[in-house]
Amino acid sequence: MRVSEFDFDLPERLIALHPAEPRDSARLLEVEPGAGLRDLHIPDLLTLLRPGDVLVVNDTRVLPAELKGVRIRGEARAGVSFNLHKRVDAHGWRAFARPAKKLALLDRLELGNGAAAPLVARVTGKGETGEVTLEFELGGAELDEAIKAHGAMPLPPYIGAKRAVEERDKVDYQTVYAAEDGAVAAPTAGLHFTQALLQRLADMDVVTERVTLHVGAGTFLPMKVDDTEDHVMHSEWGEIDQATAGRIKARRAAGGRVVAVGTTSLRLLETASRATGELQSFIGDTDIFITPGFRFRTVDLLMTNFHLPKSTLFMLVSAFSGLETMKAAYAHAIAEGYRFYSYGDSSLLHRAPHPGDGV
Repeated sequence: MRVSEFDFDLPERLIALHPAEPRDSARLLEVEPGAGLRDLHIPDLLTLLRPGDVLVVNDTRVLPAELKGVRIRGEARAGVSFNLHKRVDAHGWRAFARPAKKLALLDRLELGNGAAAPLVARVTGKGETGEVTLEFELGGAELDEAIKAHGAMPLPPYIGAKRAVEERDKVDYQTVYAAEDGAVAAPTAGLHFTQALLQRLADMDVVTERVTLHVGAGTFLPMKVDDTEDHVMHSEWGEIDQATAGRIKARRAAGGRVVAVGTTSLRLLETASRATGELQSFIGDTDIFITPGFRFRTVDLLMTNFHLPKSTLFMLVSAFSGLETMKAAYAHAIAEGYRFYSYGDSSLLHRAPHPGDGV
C-alpha cells in the first residue's frame, strides 16, 4: 500500500506535552466498525469491559536512557549525547548519537550527570542515520543501575523538541505496573491505568495478564519509503511465558475477550500466534509489521493512544479496525480536540471482521 494513504493533518496544538491528571481522567474514544464512535473517559472501561475479559499489559520498565557526556580523542574533547534504544549484550547497547559526525570507531566516551563517576564506553560500531554501538566498561545489572543514575527519561522527539525533560517525567512516563527493565520508550496506552482502576476491573472479573516487550526508539523513526512493501521494521525483544499464554487462551475459550493494552502488547500476542494460528509461549525478537489485510488471531479489542500520520502504528490500527473507520475516527478526534501521542488521550478499538473469520 502507498504510505500516503495513511496521512492526515494534525494541528500541533493537539500534541500533548504533559499527561492528564490524574492519569485515568483522560478521554477515551470507542471505535466500533459499523457501529460508530462514542466519546467517553478512561473510567468507562468499567462498563465497556465484561466479566471474563482479560487485559494484556506490557510490563516493560523504561530506562532513563538519554545520556550526555564527552567524546575523548587524545587531547580533544567534544560534547555528545545518546539515546540508547536496543541492548546488544551485557555490556553493549545500540544508540542514536547526536552529533554522530563527531564520532569514530574506538572513540572513548565519558557519560553522566556529574553526580557520580562517569559511565565509560567506547564506540564499537557505526551505522546509518546516526546509529552507533556502544560498549560499556560496566555490564549487566551494574550497568543498568548506572544508566538509571546518570540518564534522563528519553521523551519522544515530538515532546522533547518542545520542552525539557522534567523531574515528573520519571513517574509520568512509566506505567504503574512496570517491572522489567529494558525499554527506552513507554508502552503509552498503559499510562492511563491506576492501581485503583485495575483493582476495580479485577473485582468485576476482568483479569490482568502481563507480557514483556522492550519498546525501542525505532518506534519513533519515520518511514522513508513510499510503499509499505519496502519498509524494514525495527525489531524488539519480547516474552510471553507458557503459563501466561495458557491462562489467556483459557479465558478466550470460555468466551472472554482479549484486550491488548497498547500496540506493543498486540504485536507480541500476534507474533506468538503466527506459527500455529493460536497463542503460544514466545521469547525472542519480533519485527512483525501489521498493515491492512493482516489476519488477527488472538486480540479482540485494542486500547491505544492516537498515533502519528504515516506511522507504522497508524497502519496497525487501520489494519485492526479498518482504514476508512480509523480515518473517520481520527478526523472526529481532531475536531473534538482529543490530545495526541504519548501523553495524550486514548481509544478503545473493536476489531473489524476479517474475510477469513469463522471459516
